[in-house]
Amino acid sequence: MAFQATYFGVNGWLLDFDGCRILLDPWLTGPLEFPPGPWFFRAELNQAWSVPDGLDLLLLTQGLPDHCHPATLALLDPSLQVVGSAGAAAKASQLGFQAVKALVPGEMFQYGELTITASSGAPVPQVENGYCLQHPAGSLYVEPHGFLSADLPSQPIDAVITPVLDLGLPLVGAFIKGKQVLPQLLERLQPRVVLASTSGGDVSYEGLLTRILWQKGTMEEAAGVVAAGSRLIDPVPGVIYDLQTAQGRISSSCSTMKMLP
Repeated sequence: MAFQATYFGVNGWLLDFDGCRILLDPWLTGPLEFPPGPWFFRAELNQAWSVPDGLDLLLLTQGLPDHCHPATLALLDPSLQVVGSAGAAAKASQLGFQAVKALVPGEMFQYGELTITASSGAPVPQVENGYCLQHPAGSLYVEPHGFLSADLPSQPIDAVITPVLDLGLPLVGAFIKGKQVLPQLLERLQPRVVLASTSGGDVSYEGLLTRILWQKGTMEEAAGVVAAGSRLIDPVPGVIYDLQTAQGRISSSCSTMKMLP
């Protein structure tokens, strides 16, 4: 059975559980901005991505624009099944999606052989979602800000998608806690593969927020933490990673995905 993941940058992924294809927190094209405007924060993908073919689900961890990107979601088929946090589900409904399921932490959603269980995620400011995805092809846990719910049970997971660096603001502190959470994730979930997320990809940033952000940790430090029992992947956008072997290959199928000029 195939179990694969392809990165788009920042929080966006395509997950493939033996043909069950899930688009996670996609930002594929157009600028990304946060209120009060581009002077505060603006980001651009240096190359945009087309919408992958054959999607089964849209999975959204948060309702914020870097997870629930309006211009990207507008490109998707409105009949696509959406699963998301309460905030993300509300945004998807506003954009015209017809099949939207909001999950609160502890709730489950079944799609064929795939089971999605929501856990408590980052408080930004309302509590958003992390997810545990279980399928005969493999299992995966994702939470994009490095917030690990105390209620998430210890269990072996094949792969995790997580930040591995801390990002923060003066006076506010860390709002992405990847470096802090990584040892806990490894102990509780014992993943074979750790996919670094949230701060990666080929992206240009500008605005006041980018000038005052601080970062703690490096990929080299993270690799040292996971060396004992897992493999860390710093993913390259557009590469399909086989999560059963932890090997990557560039997609040769333009119908699967492509970069737009």
